[in-house]
Amino acid sequence: MKNTTIRYAVLAALLATAPLAAAQSSDAGQSFTVKADSGGFSFGTADGANVIKLRPLVHFDGRFFQDDAAPDGSDTWLLRRVRPTIEGTFANRFDFRITPDFAGGRTVLQDAYVAARFSDAARVQVGKFKAPVGLERLQSADDMRFIERSLVTGLVPNRDLGVQLSGDLAGRRVSYAIGLFNGVPDGGSSDSSSDSDADNDKDIAARVFVQPFGTNKDHVLAGLGFGIGGTYVDSTGTTDRPLLGSYRSGGQQTIFRWRTGANGTFADGERLRWSPQFHYYRGPFGLIGEYAQVSQDVSRATATGLRSDSVDIEAWQLTASWIVTGEANGYRRPRPSRPFTVDGGGTGAVEIAVRYNQLEIGDEAFAGGADSFADPAVSVRKAQAWGVGVNWYLNANLKWAINYEQTSFDGGAPLGGDRPDEKVILTRIAVGF
Repeated sequence: MKNTTIRYAVLAALLATAPLAAAQSSDAGQSFTVKADSGGFSFGTADGANVIKLRPLVHFDGRFFQDDAAPDGSDTWLLRRVRPTIEGTFANRFDFRITPDFAGGRTVLQDAYVAARFSDAARVQVGKFKAPVGLERLQSADDMRFIERSLVTGLVPNRDLGVQLSGDLAGRRVSYAIGLFNGVPDGGSSDSSSDSDADNDKDIAARVFVQPFGTNKDHVLAGLGFGIGGTYVDSTGTTDRPLLGSYRSGGQQTIFRWRTGANGTFADGERLRWSPQFHYYRGPFGLIGEYAQVSQDVSRATATGLRSDSVDIEAWQLTASWIVTGEANGYRRPRPSRPFTVDGGGTGAVEIAVRYNQLEIGDEAFAGGADSFADPAVSVRKAQAWGVGVNWYLNANLKWAINYEQTSFDGGAPLGGDRPDEKVILTRIAVGF
């Protein structure tokens, strides 16, 4: 009952901005435009200087494991994302976005920011949004070629609170972003219950991405882009707030965690993330690749005193896709040239994707026997996954996807054994604007 009340309160507050904006514009004597298309539902002043847009997103998923390796209850239907985004522009220069998420029976504020565009080369953004690091992480969930992101994305930050300067240079061939953020664990977002910092130290995050041939679509390398992102912080956690993350498989099962409890492992010193990345698109073909490494200083209290070390964790992935029906591939989802119709006049766009991704935990995490930073009986040393997927884009807003992914593990089982292979079928109906 409490969650339901919160949801209605959030929606009511968001939707209340619409009539307020309308009244203000009416008072000023300006004419309105109202539009509903594949980009969402919007209204605003005729000159486009003030616009409010509603863009709903719903992901209904199925997750089914092909063996008994996953815990009971893992085979399930679920609402993975339920996000009614309200975004817009005012005074022709300031942008905003508010995105709550009602999936999973709880309310989480995903995005809440305001940005000022001073020029193409300078845009200042404040609030809660994605930190500028991972290529796949920065891709919208509705544009991904696989239902779940790769193991690489588990190492880079998700959404965080901070301030960021970004822009495009050299005729939009070079994009940059640099910001100061509260800081989040690997793969994590700012604490959704309070959206406050867990300590006084701040992460510096930066990214640069180059597309050397810009908008020259005739060049064979027109779809090539490459760059690097990363973060740095020097911070100290506690056993109650360790400032450390855990890692999940493609089936969203936890496969690595640090030791917890009164003598648990905690961050104690520098954390450096870096992630070189690239994509290449040519006609119906697409390729995206990414590597990420985290060097994390950790400590743990033991019977002989405080034990400290630096642990390196790395992951990489390579994803290729081919649009069978011939539409142009890209970083964003394709738009069907012949949207699906019941009478057979259109088939939509069909895409095939393959992916290989890998995660490896440094030996330092498991050294020391009972004094190790991670328990080798429950945490894997390495995960290797391959997957295939089919995406059917019925129109610009409706997609059906099905994936099969198999992951093998080194370690992660009692007595030094290997965790059983994970074989999972994932499916999704996605509605997005």
